[in-house]
Amino acid sequence: MSTQNFTYNKAFTLESGITLSQFHLTYTTLGKLNARKDNVVWIFHALTANSSPAEWWPGLVGEGKFFDPAKHFIICVNKPGSPYGSISPISINPDTGEPYYHDFPVFTIRDIIRTYQHLKNHLQLNKIFIALGGSTGGMQLLEWAIEEPSLFEFIVPIATNAILSPWAIAFNASQRMAIEADNTWLQRSNDAGHKGLAVARSIALLSYRHYNGYEITQPRDKTFVPLSNEVTYAADNYQRYQGLKLVNRFNAICYYRLTQSMDSHDVGHNRGGVEKALQRISAKSMVIGIQSDVLYPIMEQEFLQRQIRGAELLSIASEFGHDGFLLEYEKIETALKKFIEERSAHHLKVVND
Repeated sequence: MSTQNFTYNKAFTLESGITLSQFHLTYTTLGKLNARKDNVVWIFHALTANSSPAEWWPGLVGEGKFFDPAKHFIICVNKPGSPYGSISPISINPDTGEPYYHDFPVFTIRDIIRTYQHLKNHLQLNKIFIALGGSTGGMQLLEWAIEEPSLFEFIVPIATNAILSPWAIAFNASQRMAIEADNTWLQRSNDAGHKGLAVARSIALLSYRHYNGYEITQPRDKTFVPLSNEVTYAADNYQRYQGLKLVNRFNAICYYRLTQSMDSHDVGHNRGGVEKALQRISAKSMVIGIQSDVLYPIMEQEFLQRQIRGAELLSIASEFGHDGFLLEYEKIETALKKFIEERSAHHLKVVND
């Protein structure tokens, strides 16, 4: 595994009209690019993950797994706005010599993939064999597959959508309100808004999981070590624990900006509408949805499948809601293997005929 930095030292203009004098990306690679350069797997991470998919998707990525460094050249980029290496609110603004903090601009999903295009050119990649991503990772994937249709052989957008719904925007807004309510929020420091971030994470979890999932993992009679004397039930303890856990590894300003990036998601923007945009995708596509997902309901993946030419749909039954895309990796692996093998065999047959 190799984690590297890429710096683009030219002006880069965002969709908002704001121009940055430069940007940098942190990215991780596993495996080696083969001589034909046809073994590239590009993985897009979700909201608070990093550029090391073997850490947060160990069921699919790693030695002996479906995406194996022995066979594939796997690349994952830490997206702009995240505190894990790429340009973000905690980066130094080269124009001022101080951290951006609240002055950091919003990168739209389209802005994000346009930074990736510069990295792709730097790496001299002309084709990506398989690209996949869940949640906001899937948003980035769809944007790029529309922007550069011929780049991708296979794409697998998972638990995602073509345009962020008012429902999902409302969840994001509630999380930002929690951060804003923290009286440290406007401080220019790395710790600004951290208590609010813990609450925001608690709100987010309610959209990531499902009623049945909490009944299974946090039942009323569960034995646990309480975080405080005020805590009586496991579900209460769990929400607080997850909030503190994120605070210990993330940044509130970064989180705030990343939710705004999500809000921008609309593949049809300036492309004549969502349907017309999705019809530009030429990659062989399998859309995966989680039946119990309340954040990005299965109907949103069904819509993607109908609009992307020749796309297949895998609808996964899971008790764990949106987070099922990280947990149901055996079902995803089985479907991926079948999809890629069958589509590759069909392509070879057509070529030989």
